Amino acid sequence: MDSQTRHALKQDKFVQTTQSGVSWVGDHRSAVIRYSVAVVVVLALLIAGAIYYNQRTDAAEAALGSALDAYSSQLAQPGQPATKGVFATAADRAKAANQQFVAVANQYGWLSEGAKAHYFAGITYEELGQNGPGETELKAAASAWDGNLSSLAKFALAGFYHQTGRDGQAIDLYNGLIAKPTTTVPAYTSQLALADLYSAAGKTDQAKQIWAKVKDADKTGSAGSIAAEKLTAKK
Repeated sequence: MDSQTRHALKQDKFVQTTQSGVSWVGDHRSAVIRYSVAVVVVLALLIAGAIYYNQRTDAAEAALGSALDAYSSQLAQPGQPATKGVFATAADRAKAANQQFVAVANQYGWLSEGAKAHYFAGITYEELGQNGPGETELKAAASAWDGNLSSLAKFALAGFYHQTGRDGQAIDLYNGLIAKPTTTVPAYTSQLALADLYSAAGKTDQAKQIWAKVKDADKTGSAGSIAAEKLTAKK
């Protein structure tokens, strides 16, 4: 078959395919239109959703940043009056920051900034002696998808449970954190806290076992040094 014949055949096939496609579109015109409209609508919704998400994220970041600024603001020197951005007492500062953290958590709870706000709301509630709301907020943060934030909240909850006489719950949380350490709460941190709990409860032997384990596992680290000091003090 010469090249001219092959070219003619290819051209005929192209024409047939094009005609067939045009015919199909003509037969299914309404379906094609509906499909095209649906695609356009979905794309518009996706774009609008992305824009809305970015706007809400920016607003949440700004609100959380403002709350953190309040929480880290200076305290007035003794005898000096409080001024804007400077609080007379730590309790005044915690109260002001708490109100902002709670607002961020309520408004942006579905964003990561909202989850962080739950954590700081819990911490500031505890500083103000409001244990009920503090526990609620820390539990909300403990359920966050962010493992580092969740572990921080669980560690804070464990300390809270120990302070309020619920050592069983505290021990469960510490053991869970030891089994699944994170960057924010390494295993050594939870082990030392658990050992201190046992020591405070008069369970010295259990505390010593943990300190010895940390000392051997972290010979040159700060956790190992702390554990060694604890062991020496208990001899």
